[in-house]
Amino acid sequence: MTLNNDLLNRLETLSYLEIADDKRAEIIEQLNEIVAFVENLSELDTDGVDKTFSMTEAATLLRDDTPECHPQIHTDIIKHAPQSADSFFIVPKIIE
Repeated sequence: MTLNNDLLNRLETLSYLEIADDKRAEIIEQLNEIVAFVENLSELDTDGVDKTFSMTEAATLLRDDTPECHPQIHTDIIKHAPQSADSFFIVPKIIE
């Protein structure tokens, strides 16, 4: 897969980002390098590797999933939203 100007325009639209014209070539080059690296990873033969393989013997530490309610945090976040209604964010429709 090669990233070109058309695909970059589509990514700009979907991400609501604006890339300056003088940076477009550099961004396309960097994204192509990232895609090429990921494509190299797909060439690895992982058929005999256990799906739970880890480089360390230590397991991931788990924590208790304890629900907590802090109404002030919610109020502070909503206060800084550009648009909100009934304690929810109002965002533009992004599905085309």
